[in-house]
Amino acid sequence: MNKKLKTDAVDHLFDAILCLNTREECYNFFEDLCTINELLSLSQRFEVAAMLKDGNTYLEIADKTGASTATISRVNRSLNYGNDGYEMVLARLEK
Repeated sequence: MNKKLKTDAVDHLFDAILCLNTREECYNFFEDLCTINELLSLSQRFEVAAMLKDGNTYLEIADKTGASTATISRVNRSLNYGNDGYEMVLARLEK
């Protein structure tokens, strides 16, 4: 974990996210918290991660998601050298 990221404010935000119970609550909270573009960017990165995990090529991912090759590369780097956050969540969603 990045030591610069671990702050009381980030802990408070994550505690707030963990108290959400439904998709509708998530929509309400994240629409207030993020701009539409920020939320779409986050969801795009998550879709890119899922597609990379499924073995899709950069070209297939770019065509389907509209993500740039730079974004795909950054997500791929996180999958390969990050903290396994994508892997953990994607594995839980498969259950």
